[in-house]
Amino acid sequence: MKASAIAYKPVGLALGALGGALAAVLFKQVWRLVEGADGAPDATDEDRSWREILMAAALQGAIFAVVKAAVDRSGAVATRRVTGTWPG
Repeated sequence: MKASAIAYKPVGLALGALGGALAAVLFKQVWRLVEGADGAPDATDEDRSWREILMAAALQGAIFAVVKAAVDRSGAVATRRVTGTWPG
């Protein structure tokens, strides 16, 4: 394993945690716009429809995937600028 990849691990973990928190906040805001409700449904919410449960899950998955990709890519680009090598 390359030294740059080893050195990037703690940075990647910190960025992942930050990205997860950012995605959670973003999802809550988007869900509020879409459904007008403060909280997204859980899969076991008996009073929510299948459509609503699956729509929330799909939206949450899409937001988390996009935020993760953006954070990971930004971290890799920043690492290359600082060290001159691409983490990987």
